[in-house]
Amino acid sequence: MTTLLYTHPACLDHDTGEGHPECSDRLRAVIGALEAEEFALLERRMAPRATLDQIAAVHDRRYVEAVMEAIPAEGYVLLDGDTTASPGSGEAALRAAGALVAAVDAVVAGEADNAFCAVRPPGHHAESDQAMGFCLFNNVAIGAVHARQAHGLERIAVIDFDVHHGNGTQHMFERDPGLFYASTHQWPLYPGTGALEERGIGNIVNAPLPPGAGSTEFRAIMTERVLPALDRFQPDLIMISAGFDAHRADPLAMLELVEADYAWVTNALAEVARTHCRGRLVSALEGGYDLAALARSAAAHVRALMELGTNRGTA
Repeated sequence: MTTLLYTHPACLDHDTGEGHPECSDRLRAVIGALEAEEFALLERRMAPRATLDQIAAVHDRRYVEAVMEAIPAEGYVLLDGDTTASPGSGEAALRAAGALVAAVDAVVAGEADNAFCAVRPPGHHAESDQAMGFCLFNNVAIGAVHARQAHGLERIAVIDFDVHHGNGTQHMFERDPGLFYASTHQWPLYPGTGALEERGIGNIVNAPLPPGAGSTEFRAIMTERVLPALDRFQPDLIMISAGFDAHRADPLAMLELVEADYAWVTNALAEVARTHCRGRLVSALEGGYDLAALARSAAAHVRALMELGTNRGTA
């Protein structure tokens, strides 16, 4: 199996300021973990810039232009209460979105079986016209819509196992029958969305977990609620919002997952992908704020991607 790794040094230049949890050291930890010998066969590619047109396919164009114009020549600006931009943030955001576009292109074209995009800023909280929750542009949504517009895929699914609900992705998808979004997340917790009752037009599946829930509860709700709905949707491509902040060591939440859970869910999603979409998976880094746990968890996720085997199943 060929697994691609997309990243770019510019993503390290998104400086969020001293003490901010979404810091450059997060990406350094992930990339450092993936430099181990066991990942030598990862094919590493530089993320290109997304075009403003590609970003504006999911975001209001005036918002996209306003974000880029707000990038300071020096110092910091706040785009919302906890979303900071610095001189390197514009380039980082373009590369982060571009990684998803390029990964979709490569996987759909058969250049690889799957891909992991180790990028920042993250994306799943970004609304169509608002930065939010450390996120400027919604990287995974940009990739999903690109898959339809550039490649003619009709049914794109995003599975989000970040500890925080991806409000931005849900809102962008909830009225489009060709887009599917499912999320496991702690409830209650920021951003306050993701209740069971939020179902869109039947294409949204929320699977909230109470504080203190761990491996047993996570695997059960995935098996009983998320995976059957994903199977019924019959996706042409599966994308993953891979947040690792549900780990028991993470300081921003209170779930109790461990590295083995991320390997397990990666394999479970791959089974659905083999059944419906030739094994095609594209994953993007979202949250994860304990550096050691983040590094181990991302490594477990990528290790599983690399070990999935070459049997793609049928389309």
